[in-house]
Amino acid sequence: MNIAIVGTGYVGLVTGTCFSEMGAHVTCVDVDEQKIEDLKRGIIPIYEPGLETLVHKNTKSGRLQFTTRLEDVINHVDIVFSAVGTPPDEDGSADLKYVLEVARNIGRHLNHYIVVVTKSTVPVGTAKKVKAVIEEELQKRGANVEFDVASNPEFLKEGNAVKDFMSPDRVVVGVDSERARKLMARLYKPFMIVSDRLIFTDIASAEMIKYAANSMLATRISFMNDIANLCELVGADVNMVRKGIGSDTRIGKKFLYAGCGYGGSCFPKDVKALIKTAANMGYPMRVLQAVEEVNADQKLVLYKKIVNHFGGEEQLKGKVVAMWGLAFKPETDDMREAPSLVLIDRLIKAGAIVKVYDPVAMNECRRRLGDSVTYAQDMYDAVDGADALMLVTEWKELRMPNVNKLLDNMRGRLILDGRNILDAEELQQAGFEYHCIGR
Repeated sequence: MNIAIVGTGYVGLVTGTCFSEMGAHVTCVDVDEQKIEDLKRGIIPIYEPGLETLVHKNTKSGRLQFTTRLEDVINHVDIVFSAVGTPPDEDGSADLKYVLEVARNIGRHLNHYIVVVTKSTVPVGTAKKVKAVIEEELQKRGANVEFDVASNPEFLKEGNAVKDFMSPDRVVVGVDSERARKLMARLYKPFMIVSDRLIFTDIASAEMIKYAANSMLATRISFMNDIANLCELVGADVNMVRKGIGSDTRIGKKFLYAGCGYGGSCFPKDVKALIKTAANMGYPMRVLQAVEEVNADQKLVLYKKIVNHFGGEEQLKGKVVAMWGLAFKPETDDMREAPSLVLIDRLIKAGAIVKVYDPVAMNECRRRLGDSVTYAQDMYDAVDGADALMLVTEWKELRMPNVNKLLDNMRGRLILDGRNILDAEELQQAGFEYHCIGR
């Protein structure tokens, strides 16, 4: 099967690469000429475990190709996936200009039947807009070409995206024709050999499923963070609470970990977009509004703790604060909506000197923040001369630090654990003042 993927960002590149690994002939398309040239040379624009190896392998085999010209491949493929960005507008709604531009380009050059699949996270009703744009362009040309539109939302976890795609827990496809359903079933059949997890729905439901799923996960995180903050006030331990409620099979254990807030490319954007979609229909999403408010406050929890420790914001001036972890989660260099950005901003405004370390997100931090922070060579270089340490991302290599090295390198004795992963007893016995979330 021949397919095209428009957009070589996180979703598009993973999608195209994994389809090619399963034997499809894939052409990834992007308007960014430099990115396409880099990909042709094997230079991967994102960090994702296992992806680089698969890109090299399938490029070499000829199953994976890259171009800037959709018009050169549109009439040689069976399916076109639209995986371009949908950044939030100022009002929180998803900006569809890139999605609709892809639709225009398809309409201008299409000469045979294809299925146009929206892979990007888009609001309910987007497929209708895509179909209308393609039909408009076909009419301008006087072309009578059949096509179908489908919705195939992605459920990839950054840091585990390749495994998620190759062994999905479910694949949701929204279609409105039997012809499109059969073609999509054929495409995903190799992924369903062990267990058929392919779910067909109407298009509107598929579009809604993605937002509803991410919003539910965000809700669980904010709920536990709210509980964690109350635990601190009443003397309870959020880890014990998590185990107690997570053992209830109706609730389950996942996404019940307290921390310093969620970030990334999905949860913040999708929660905002669903709130805006509902508002456009005259319906307030009161629970999700609270989820968003709790998360915004939670990103400042570590800042409030350090301010309280030193006796006011003015006392932070000149203090050296080490920060372990910059990415919004481990196994990615993605810093979009990361709690680290909020913390760094507030610390710098208070006059603190911030020294940062992250296993893979240092270049992304330089791109975003330039020379406003000090970049460490490793985790212990970061704490050299530090008055306080903030752990913001739960990378594995940060979970069992050498306490003696911390004692030798740090000037102060304050450790703020934003992910509850350090050994409180060991640190306290060594003489550190240790604070985490919800205990």
